[in-house]
Amino acid sequence: MAFTAADVKTLREMTGVGMMDCKKALTESNGDMDAAVVYLREKGLAAAAKKADRIAAEGLVFANVYENGVGVVVEVNSETDFVAKNDDFKKFVADVASVVAEHNPADLDALMGLTYPASEFKVEDIQREKVLVIGENIRIRRFVRYDGGVNVSYIHGGGKVGVLVGMETDIAADKVQELGKDIAMQICAMSPRFLNRSEVNQDTLAQEREILLVQARNENAASDKPKPDTIIEKMVDGRMNKFYQENCLLDQAFVKENKISVQQHVDAVAKENGGKIAVTRIVRIEKGEGIEKRQDDLASEVAKMVGN
Repeated sequence: MAFTAADVKTLREMTGVGMMDCKKALTESNGDMDAAVVYLREKGLAAAAKKADRIAAEGLVFANVYENGVGVVVEVNSETDFVAKNDDFKKFVADVASVVAEHNPADLDALMGLTYPASEFKVEDIQREKVLVIGENIRIRRFVRYDGGVNVSYIHGGGKVGVLVGMETDIAADKVQELGKDIAMQICAMSPRFLNRSEVNQDTLAQEREILLVQARNENAASDKPKPDTIIEKMVDGRMNKFYQENCLLDQAFVKENKISVQQHVDAVAKENGGKIAVTRIVRIEKGEGIEKRQDDLASEVAKMVGN
């Protein structure tokens, strides 16, 4: 019995299983929809898909720089922090990062289609297997890969936060490792939104300036000695500088010596080593960031159990 792309889509909607697995199931069952569902259940794929609906906001962030200098940070989520401490789960996360480092996938879909280390299976197959074996929804959420220059990684809190710092320099890599680690720790602690002022987009600047302008005008209106608009504008300019100092890494006060900025510290290390150093790219990934975690209502759950 032949089947169409619409049949594949229907089976996917019925089971939540991936398109390729649905196509294979229909092929194996000669296009019989019911038989295809049974096939997926027998393979354990439908069970994995059912778990895939559950919120996964825990897990690990892993960051590493490999022998070829490539830096990778990857986030893999699980449902509970308990699973994140599992050695098998930790190995899975590290293996996924190594695939990213070696193959440079363009996106998550490309990553899922790559071969998993020391196996004949794809990353998506192994992820599905982990869901079935561990019993929780497990999901590779995102990754970043840096190639070229000198890259430094940092992991905080056993995988709560992962940071990558990329630098361009004519100084030997081992001479700037400490600097890179210090900057990575700064990023972890201070969460800069931007690398430098040039990265701040115009919409963000306009919005921030408008907020500060309204604040300044309100303060001025409540003052016993109101200031002219020209003074208000200068006040806003000063407050915009504070915005940069709080949100741009290179403008931030260096955490180890807050009398100088991060940029000034970078320049001092470069001068000390007789060369040039430019921090060119940064990324900070925090576990579960932006995922709405499930809020279990214990009282209502107990009430349901006793029929109230």
